Amino acid sequence: MISEKMQKALNDQINAEMFSSYLYLSMAAYLESQNWNGMSAWMKAQSVEEYQHAMKFYGFINEVGGTVVLEAIEKPKSTWNKPQEIFAEAYKHEQYVTKRIHDLVALAIEEKDYATNLFLNWFVTEQVEEEATVVLINHKFNLIGDNNTSLFLLDRELGMRAEK
Repeated sequence: MISEKMQKALNDQINAEMFSSYLYLSMAAYLESQNWNGMSAWMKAQSVEEYQHAMKFYGFINEVGGTVVLEAIEKPKSTWNKPQEIFAEAYKHEQYVTKRIHDLVALAIEEKDYATNLFLNWFVTEQVEEEATVVLINHKFNLIGDNNTSLFLLDRELGMRAEK
């Protein structure tokens, strides 16, 4: 049985993961409106992944006899100045999610909730990957600057994620 405190924190994380999905979908919509279809495809894939993370929390709460409580999802930002700004914001967002996951681990340890702690280990590892991926993309943006040919090639490269 899961404690009320842990259950509430995990339900809050479902909301945070759903917001992440919604934010990345908003980023995809903006990129697509600007004809950056490869970057948009990357963000759509990221949106799906974040939704899947929310569903992992959903499943876990039910599995341990808790109750899933869904709350309203905050409206995400919908406009940016350029693609590089979007990916810089994505990195900041992933850092925020990482902190949330670490706080959940700390709470699980405090609550002596070993099952939740073990469940959260997957997310700790996932966040290392998430941040590293976006850091690499931002590094590429920094290397190419505003060179349109390079941006076109990066757009094409990022679009290949959806094809995997």
